[in-house]
Amino acid sequence: MAVELKLPADKRSDTGKGASRRLRRGKLVPGIVYGAGKEPEMIELSAFSLARMMETESFYSQVIDLTVKGKKSQPVVVKDLQRHPFKDLVLHVDFQRVKAGEKLHIHVPLHFLNDDTCKGVKAGGVVHKDAIEVAIIALPKDLPEYIEVDLANLDVGEALHLSDLTLPPNVELEAFAHGDDTHDADQPIVSIVQPRVSKLDEAAEEAEAAQAEEQAEQSAEEEAGDDEAEDDDDSKEGGQ
Repeated sequence: MAVELKLPADKRSDTGKGASRRLRRGKLVPGIVYGAGKEPEMIELSAFSLARMMETESFYSQVIDLTVKGKKSQPVVVKDLQRHPFKDLVLHVDFQRVKAGEKLHIHVPLHFLNDDTCKGVKAGGVVHKDAIEVAIIALPKDLPEYIEVDLANLDVGEALHLSDLTLPPNVELEAFAHGDDTHDADQPIVSIVQPRVSKLDEAAEEAEAAQAEEQAEQSAEEEAGDDEAEDDDDSKEGGQ
């Protein structure tokens, strides 16, 4: 069941870097709303409200009910998030207005099933994920929250590609929508690989094997010495 996403905002009048810095000092995030044949609108949002909304996975792929103070709510999707290079801060957010009959180009997350219990993992392999989301095209009413990828039968050395995805009705992959060569566009999304053994691990294994071999030889020599001692004792007893 889709999560209903509602986000409040205020109209923003000041623009420029200085104004944006003042907003961020006040725990606000500058943003813009555009599209659907309407004029772009400058907005500001509570950094706290935005951060809480961003904790919801569907925030990045579903239609959001955005209400700018004093105006009617409007359906939007997130088109871009500008983040601080090293701080956990959003510097700017772009929203695109949604029209009911207009298809959207958007990224949705991939949910991997049976990645801990698939054939390849049971055989000692490791899951390697080449993608955690995929670009799709769909009408707003057909947007999926996520797309499932079942790894149950995936074995070591095997991979699943974009063409292996089971898509919901009325959803198409952006990679195959432009008439490009399907083979080139059909990128891998997940595979099962043999775990890599580092040089340190190899050296440790060789050292352990050498130590075990040395101990085995030492034990064999000791046993041989014991056998010789017993033979000498038997010879002495026989000569008495």
